[in-house]
Amino acid sequence: MCGRYTFTTEPDKITERFDLSEILFELQPRFNIAPGQPIPAIIEDQGKRRIGQIRWGLVPSWAKDEKIGYKMINARAETLTEKPAFRNLFARKRCLIPADGFYEWKQTAKGKQPMRIMMKNEEPFAFAGLFDTWTRPDGQKVHTCTIITTQPNEVVKDIHDRMPVILRQEDEAIWLDRDSFDAELLQTLLVPYDADQMRAYPVSAMVGSPKNDLPECIQEFTNPPLLF
Repeated sequence: MCGRYTFTTEPDKITERFDLSEILFELQPRFNIAPGQPIPAIIEDQGKRRIGQIRWGLVPSWAKDEKIGYKMINARAETLTEKPAFRNLFARKRCLIPADGFYEWKQTAKGKQPMRIMMKNEEPFAFAGLFDTWTRPDGQKVHTCTIITTQPNEVVKDIHDRMPVILRQEDEAIWLDRDSFDAELLQTLLVPYDADQMRAYPVSAMVGSPKNDLPECIQEFTNPPLLF
């Protein structure tokens, strides 16, 4: 599962890293992004990439109620082609969800300790995502997305039994190319990221509330407090 993440990278660096042609909103640092919130997402159209905001929690175009989105923040890589909500999106509506870290809660004898997981070099990366558009009864369109998850790597497995799919930078163009669909090739991208490039560290329990979107959320605790 992936239920919280961070995206604190400076706008100029984001534009360069993801080769963006268009930015559709004001990029600001986010220290505790939660489901149900508008989040940055990148799509490609006619060879040009643009970043905009869509709501985290997928509402399929055929859904009767948009509340279903709260149950669809993640999609399992292993069953994408089996689930009606994801099968067609896998073929035509793939996106990147840029990030620079994500949170999971590690179960310990003293309680649950929130951990932030990131790259050792602190560089931004991209989750593999799917998106769709749902139309409300009044005609208003709602753009939503889900983050794909896979088996955990060596860094994550002692914290949680799932992790978000982090695409290698050289594979991002393949994922975004909606004019070419090779299900077998795309499926090979949905694997655990190289653990040697990642690290995890304890953070404050304040990340438990999405109301706390502050720099203090990502500060490392060298001696985390006891949790009960």
